Amino acid sequence: MKKGDVKDISLADAGKRKIEWAAQQMPVLEIIRKRFAKEQPLKGLRASACLHVTSETANLAIALRDGGAEVVLCASNPLSTQDEVAASLNRDYNIPTYAIKGEDNQTYYSHLSAALEHKPQFTMDDGADLVTMLLTKRTDLVPNVIAGTEETTTGVIRLRAMAKDGTLKYPIIAVNDAQTKHFFDNRYGTGQSTLDGVIRATNLLLAGLKVVVAGYGWCGRGVAHYLRQLGGKVAVVEIDELKAFEAALDGFRVGTIESLTEWGEVFITATGHADILTSSFFDAVPDGAVLANCGHFPWEIDVPALHKAATASVRLDDAIEQFTLPGGRVVTLLAEGRMMNLAGREPKGNSIESMDLGFLLQSLSLERVATAAATLKPGAQPVPDDIDRDIARQMLAAMGADR
Repeated sequence: MKKGDVKDISLADAGKRKIEWAAQQMPVLEIIRKRFAKEQPLKGLRASACLHVTSETANLAIALRDGGAEVVLCASNPLSTQDEVAASLNRDYNIPTYAIKGEDNQTYYSHLSAALEHKPQFTMDDGADLVTMLLTKRTDLVPNVIAGTEETTTGVIRLRAMAKDGTLKYPIIAVNDAQTKHFFDNRYGTGQSTLDGVIRATNLLLAGLKVVVAGYGWCGRGVAHYLRQLGGKVAVVEIDELKAFEAALDGFRVGTIESLTEWGEVFITATGHADILTSSFFDAVPDGAVLANCGHFPWEIDVPALHKAATASVRLDDAIEQFTLPGGRVVTLLAEGRMMNLAGREPKGNSIESMDLGFLLQSLSLERVATAAATLKPGAQPVPDDIDRDIARQMLAAMGADR
């Protein structure tokens, strides 16, 4: 098998420095890595991972490798890859990595296919693209797959749909459903990093800005609360009655997309579902509106419909594209409608601390399914409560909490 596919292997020195710096900020994962290296709970097991290829993810892959796993990594998002990190994983850590920032769809899916050529016994996914390809195009590999993990909301939604129709043939731990991940990674991590992405791309002053947040799940909550702390005027769109009620009790204006279209100046989608901002929205959206998405896939904003509605468009840079709509209205789309925190200008993603927790969940969940897969039924599985609580204790200790 070809050992990875990266943009430029000469970038590896810079990537190694990045990986080492991130490791210093991920103390809890480092504890697990050292235990894995000693106990070898994953010895000889093949794992294919489709994740954001960043310095934080690199440390997860290294921890799994040190635990005895044979790891192959590919990118879960064409715009989030750090090319220098991908180069270093291949050269310095013997982890075949298939990822090039900005890769086209053909290359993206060829990289997924390459990861499956590893004939994995375990899958690790962020968005369920790898699992979907496995279950639809590489069914010959399914009998050898023991279990897997899924990182994000959109992926869990897809897994549950596959489980419902009988397509999902093996157990997958829904890491995103862990309470610790909801609190730390989704709410605080994504909340902060999404707005950081918006600010980096636009340099807008959030104070006094009228922002509509579509979705009041954990990520939407984080975005809305951070916006308010920074002085933004925030309205929430939520179809779930209980979440909408919660948003109202939290003091946010609650309405429909239709009722808030003319009010909003910035629109941020955070639902995990497709077609939130569609052609009817583009027909009514006011001049100067800014559109951004913090969901995993670029389908919450119907970008093809936006292109179709526009009379002209101009790309200002990799993070900003402006569209002229009928009547001379100009609308700005950020990061092609992809994840704002990982695909915008100078993307940083979630904080290193929140990724420390998220990848701790990944590594411990993979360890659990490696030893207890026979007790699990096919389908999306919750993170075991003892793992969730153990991680909460470890994170409290790392934060210096006295309890």
